[in-house]
Amino acid sequence: MKSKSKSSFRGVFVALVTPMKANGEIDFINLKKQVNVMITSGIHGLIPLGSTGEFYALTNAERTAVIQATLEAAAGRIPVVAGTNAGSTREVIAFSREAEELGCDGVMLAPPYYSLPKPEELFAHFKAVNDAIHIPIMLYNYPGRTGIDMSPEFIERLAGLKNVRYVKESTGDVGRISTLLRRCGDRLGVFCGGDSVAFETLAVGAIGWVGGVANVIPREHVALYRLIVEEKNFAAARKLYFKMLPLLGLMEGGGKYTQWVKAACGLVGRPVGSPRAPLQVATTGEIRELKKALAALK
Repeated sequence: MKSKSKSSFRGVFVALVTPMKANGEIDFINLKKQVNVMITSGIHGLIPLGSTGEFYALTNAERTAVIQATLEAAAGRIPVVAGTNAGSTREVIAFSREAEELGCDGVMLAPPYYSLPKPEELFAHFKAVNDAIHIPIMLYNYPGRTGIDMSPEFIERLAGLKNVRYVKESTGDVGRISTLLRRCGDRLGVFCGGDSVAFETLAVGAIGWVGGVANVIPREHVALYRLIVEEKNFAAARKLYFKMLPLLGLMEGGGKYTQWVKAACGLVGRPVGSPRAPLQVATTGEIRELKKALAALK
C-alpha cells in the first residue's frame, strides 16, 4: 500500500534493534513490543533496518518481514522510515520501492558500501533512487561505516533533488551541522546522528535526533529533545545530558554499538537477544560497564 503520511519529520527517531530468538531467528513478537514501548515513551519516529537493526545480516525476505511487522505495530501512530541500503543502485531502488509500497513514510540512505563511488557516481546513484520513489529520503552520512564522507557542499547539491528532505549527520562534528543549517537548512531537515554531541547539535538548530541508544532509554531521549528544542530550557537539558553522557559516550566510543545496545536493552528489562555473527554478545566486563553507565541515570 502507498504511504498516506504527508507530515514533516522531527523529534527523536529510534534506530530500531532487530530482536532475535535464541535460535537466531527474528523475534517478531519482541519487535512489536519494542515498537510499542518506543511509541508509548514518546518517540517521534521509527527507523527499522538501520545499522543498529543489522540490515546487512538479514535476508531479503527478513527485511521485508521486519518492515511489515514494524508498520503493523506502529499502526500509523508515528512515521516509519525504513533503511533501504545495499551495495548496488539496483538493489537500493528495489528495496526503496518496496518500502514505499508497504506503506513506509520515508527511506534512509547511506552511500552504497564497499564500492566507494566517486562524487559523480554517488550523485547519479541518489538521483536514480530519488527518481524511482515518491516518499522522502533521509540521507545518512556516516563515513566511519561507509568509507565515504559526504561533504556539506555535496549534501547541499543532493538537497536539490525533490525527495531528498533530511540528513542524519553522524560524523560527530558540530561544525558540520552549522554548515549544513547555513547552506541548506531551509530545504533540508538536519538530524543529529552523533549521540555524544546531541546537546550541541540540537541547541544549534537540528530538528531531530536519530539514535540507537533510544532503544534503551527512550524517555530520556525525548525529554532532552523537548527541553532543548521545545522549551529552550538549556540548564535543565544540560543537567539531564550530563547524566546520559556516560552511557552515550560508552556506546559510541567502544566500537561495539549494536552489541552493547542489545545488551543494554536486556539490562533494562527488555531482552532483544544476541546480534548475528560476525558480531558477538557483550562480555561480562562490558556488561559491568553498561550497568555502571545506566546507574548514572538514576
